[in-house]
Amino acid sequence: MADPVTAPWPCEIPLAQVDRGAVKLKLEPSAEQRKAIAKQLDLVSLEALTAEVFLTSWLDGAEVSGVLRARVVQTCSATADDFETPIDARFDLRVLPANSKNAPQGEESGDLGVDPDADDPPDVLEGEKVDVSGYVIEHLALELDPFPRKPGAVFVQPPEPVELSPFAALKSLKSTDKDG
Repeated sequence: MADPVTAPWPCEIPLAQVDRGAVKLKLEPSAEQRKAIAKQLDLVSLEALTAEVFLTSWLDGAEVSGVLRARVVQTCSATADDFETPIDARFDLRVLPANSKNAPQGEESGDLGVDPDADDPPDVLEGEKVDVSGYVIEHLALELDPFPRKPGAVFVQPPEPVELSPFAALKSLKSTDKDG
């Protein structure tokens, strides 16, 4: 198979192009684009992101599979320190055009011949293009830990105040008066 074609970011591929033959892409957003993605995903930063995506024809839509590699910087939920995490993930999904007779129709999605134990039903596209970069970001988001913890970090519960009453200060004054 040929080497992947480096595609611009963001990347949308028309379904008609996939119908003519498999499409293999390499995506790598610029530093400025990674900054925008980091903001969108609520990351401290996105140091690196590359994805190799393979699109093949499936029914009247496409099968999208790929590998994404990233280095994300998040804030530790236990220590509030920033730390970097490498991400190396595979993803696989299917998409259909909105007018597809194969698109899930409410409760009848079992008629697709898709295994009910399978991961997800096919996505129904809004137009005739597959938002490849959008799927890369979506799958990167799915790999992020919602409560990131720096390796070895331990949360230490701050000591609870003994008495929270506004009269606690007065009580301590009163007890010192008795001593004197």
